[in-house]
Amino acid sequence: MNADGSAQTRVTNNKEDDFRGSWSPDGTQIVFISLRDGNAEIYRMNTDDSEQVNLTNSGGQDVGPAWQPTFRASP
Repeated sequence: MNADGSAQTRVTNNKEDDFRGSWSPDGTQIVFISLRDGNAEIYRMNTDDSEQVNLTNSGGQDVGPAWQPTFRASP
């Protein structure tokens, strides 16, 4: 997608909603919320729609996926 919102591309394809995506710092993955399991769960995937992985599995609503900065120890 362009910065102005044009040229959008669908990156998931299932009958339930996927939303609130967050790009990884290196731009290779996205975390997002999906309702495909009957309630809100957090998934991770590559930006080419491959390797979709469910990261949470609870009866509650899992929301707010975000990436954390990489920690690097001092030498």
